[in-house]
Amino acid sequence: DNQWDDCGTGHVSPLLTDQEPSSLHLYVRSEADDSTLLESEIRRGVNYQKQQNTLIVWAENRTTDLALSFQERESCDEIWNEICRFLGRDPLMDDVDDLNVSPRRSIDEDSIGTSISPLELPPCELGKLKEICNIVTTSLHPLLRREKLTLAIENEQYIPKLIDIFHVCEDLEDHNGLNYLYEIFKHFFLLNHHSLLEIMLDDSLVEGTIGCLEHDPRLTKPRRHREFLRSKVKFKEVIPIDNSQLLFKIHQTYRAQFIQDVVLPTPSVFEDNTASALSSLIYLNKVEIVNIVQSDEKFIKTLFDMMANENTPDEKRLDCARCLKELCSFSQSLQIDGRITFFKTLLDADLLPVIEVLWRNDSEQLRMNATEIFCSVVDSNPSSVRQILLQDENPIDDNAIFLNIGIQQLILDADGGIATQFSSILRTLLDPENMITRPNRTEKSEFLTFFYKHCMHILIAPLLAATSSNKLKDDSKSSVLLSHILDLISFCVEHHTYHIKNYIFRKDLLGRVLLLLKSRYSSVVLAAQKFCRQIIGLKDDFYNRYIVKGNLLEPVIKAFKDNGNRYNIFNSAVLEMFEFIRTEDIKMLCSYIIEKFWDDLKDITYVGTFTGLRQRYDQQLDRKNNNAFIPNENICNKRFRKDPRQLDDDEENWFNDDDDDDDDETLEDSPSQLLDSDLQDIEAEKVIGNSVLPSADNANKGGLVDYESDSGSSSEDELDRKRIKLS
Repeated sequence: DNQWDDCGTGHVSPLLTDQEPSSLHLYVRSEADDSTLLESEIRRGVNYQKQQNTLIVWAENRTTDLALSFQERESCDEIWNEICRFLGRDPLMDDVDDLNVSPRRSIDEDSIGTSISPLELPPCELGKLKEICNIVTTSLHPLLRREKLTLAIENEQYIPKLIDIFHVCEDLEDHNGLNYLYEIFKHFFLLNHHSLLEIMLDDSLVEGTIGCLEHDPRLTKPRRHREFLRSKVKFKEVIPIDNSQLLFKIHQTYRAQFIQDVVLPTPSVFEDNTASALSSLIYLNKVEIVNIVQSDEKFIKTLFDMMANENTPDEKRLDCARCLKELCSFSQSLQIDGRITFFKTLLDADLLPVIEVLWRNDSEQLRMNATEIFCSVVDSNPSSVRQILLQDENPIDDNAIFLNIGIQQLILDADGGIATQFSSILRTLLDPENMITRPNRTEKSEFLTFFYKHCMHILIAPLLAATSSNKLKDDSKSSVLLSHILDLISFCVEHHTYHIKNYIFRKDLLGRVLLLLKSRYSSVVLAAQKFCRQIIGLKDDFYNRYIVKGNLLEPVIKAFKDNGNRYNIFNSAVLEMFEFIRTEDIKMLCSYIIEKFWDDLKDITYVGTFTGLRQRYDQQLDRKNNNAFIPNENICNKRFRKDPRQLDDDEENWFNDDDDDDDDETLEDSPSQLLDSDLQDIEAEKVIGNSVLPSADNANKGGLVDYESDSGSSSEDELDRKRIKLS
């Protein structure tokens, strides 16, 4: 349709393959997430055009034209020269200034212009190092001169000759010569040519290349990179690798990464893209390594069998786990489809049972590596992981469920890295935003029902144990664990609806959590306050009745008063919560706070929050008195108006879903039923563990909410009873 579609912004890199015949590929990586936006092979017979100095245009196929639009002319010239060099054209003869010229006109290879002539270099001798250094350092610009210099270096085999001179300079302790060689090789990398990188990273030349880069003239002493590589770096072949190409790519990638991260000087903010060819080489090597391993079923099976075998020594098993973790890290270089395919291959090869074996090991390093591997899989393919986890839906023992074994790792290693990693895993698995909806049943409904039925009680067990009596379990390790748990259930309140609501009502979870406001650890206190604020932020009538019925804001008010005049995060968090109630005009909570706690709050005048709440309450009373005699028809109309917080279809289906296990204690009751039955006990007393804690007097006696009396007929009373039910 003669329309151009913007596919994104990124960095373009050319790559010349080693295979015969050689081919040139253009790769464009996204600047946002490093994913691959474009991969295109440069083909002879295709009319490539440079237009208006910053555009390269060509016909990718019969129906699609592609265009690379560069921000700077220099970058466009650099890629254009690579294309012309591969095709044998003269880059100065192929500029097109007319945008209306179509790139679909094929060309005759016989009409290709002459190739670029190489730059003339002095003889590669010790006495000529200064002259060579001047030529190399001044040839980065313009681009045509850079191309000529690169061609001369390749044609005259300059790099091996310079490395021979380097060894002579080291033997003679010629510091000036070594400094010149440092500048020469540093600028070789800045030329950004894959062909030069391949030469410098060759087995026979890489040590000399690194040696030249040790003698930075800005340092008083040379670095000892080669000594580190010889004495510290050992290649561990966990499983014998027969593929020579895979071995070559592994070694080359390590060397390139070491040179980029350690050897080369850190680029300034103005030189951020100076070693783009080196970054591109590392990126493409990682992609190739993952693809080779993925296609080798024997390699993956042998690796998994070695980790799962009880007779494998822990040290060997740890090496295998690190190898797999490194492959998972490399897979992030793949496009999203390739990444999903890679992790699907691992899951189909029974990765989760292997992770379970590692989790049961006593070695913390093994368990940490297993958690990191699982985190990589979940981040890339959460739906496939959920489908596998759902196969444990009806186990004999909930503790044997794979996900619960992982939760136990979180509990056991609360103050270590495993807890943080597994918290991230649970968030990803429980996030409805990445769940797939199918025609018959949603993944959200299936997985959340499974989790709340089989896993939630394992997750909150430490919280219930810590609040099982008047004396909190309040040590350092418990505080970190409780903070993780509170953050997770706050996440559930934010993203889930009826599942977490039902669980909170059944377990009186908010009442339990607010007992943690007495903790001496501020992280626990703030996490408990955040959980309360998350619930109030939903503006859900069921939650509001639950709070009023259980007098659950009393511990918040008490902790706020005990905090006194200290201006800290907790003070701000509580004030923000009450300000939210005021600005959102949550009438039920506003009335509850003023009627129950006004005497405690009326003297707090350094903010206008509580005075504003009192004004809201008075206005509510005035409206109530003025509308005391509204006709019944208006009341009916209001009652039948759809509330924006009304349950959606998923929730209705969940509550109405017939379950064969009616006798089992499942989460099938609706919140209205819970408020009519279970919360009657909360009003009289709070049962925590084996202890009975007396609750404060309730603000309202009798029904859940003190509705104003209705003088209507019995049908109006029937409407009132229906209004508080979900059906």
